[in-house]
Amino acid sequence: MKNMIQESFERTRLRREIWNRTMVCILFLCAVCVLFILFDILGHLIVQGISSLNVNFFTRLPRAVGEQGGGMANTIVGTFVLLVLAVCVGVPVGLGSGIYLSEYAHQRFAQTVRFMTDVMNGVPSIVFGIFAYVVCVLPMKTFSAVSGGFALGIMMIPIITRTSEQFMRMVPNQLREAGLALGVPQWRVTVDIVLPSAMGGIMTGIMVALARVAGETAPLLFTAFGNRYFSHSLTEPIAALPLQVFDYAISPFDDWHRQAWAGAIVLITVVFAINLFASFFVARRNKFLSGR
Repeated sequence: MKNMIQESFERTRLRREIWNRTMVCILFLCAVCVLFILFDILGHLIVQGISSLNVNFFTRLPRAVGEQGGGMANTIVGTFVLLVLAVCVGVPVGLGSGIYLSEYAHQRFAQTVRFMTDVMNGVPSIVFGIFAYVVCVLPMKTFSAVSGGFALGIMMIPIITRTSEQFMRMVPNQLREAGLALGVPQWRVTVDIVLPSAMGGIMTGIMVALARVAGETAPLLFTAFGNRYFSHSLTEPIAALPLQVFDYAISPFDDWHRQAWAGAIVLITVVFAINLFASFFVARRNKFLSGR
């Protein structure tokens, strides 16, 4: 009887070990596939566009239709202008909403806001562009950097809201209770204690939202529209790297195709840098929480 139980135990252990190793191998292959796709895309971009990455690309304006050479200096500057405007729109609203959802989660209205925020996360980007077109472009009667930044900013709101809420809820309640026990008003506890404690995670959410909107093209087609020159006013059309890549990619000129690949390399580099900053803030937050 004892031998039968031992044999049954050994068969079960062997079966579980085989199943465990099989699943580990499958997961490893999935990870390898992801890395292969990523490096294949990066390699293809580098092969196709590295020849166009030179000083002129970063310092010159686009040439006239059909002429070779030129660069995308105006689009690079325009992209950063749009991202700054998007931050000015998305961060205050998203952060304020995240604070409300975290500190007043028991209210019924907070549940509605949370649900609508999740819905906004799934809305196609072109819908945000159409909304910004109706709200900004039609009243202003012109495409502009303001409308483009507004479109990208409202796309950032749901991401910042949800990440801010999650990181603020991770702050121990003992900190809130200690502040309230000292007679500090709740809004001061939130501003002076909870918010600084969660700032590393909140900055991560802002960086992730920036990386999300940095490569968007569809909203800018309805708002920023594009410009072959430097924009000197926020109320006039502005160039953007995703728009220029799109225009060059569908053009019939080989030189523009190469510049489109080069623009894609720059765009991916910007997104990669933003994600590095996000990882940096996460590492700092984890180090702070661990007390090292």
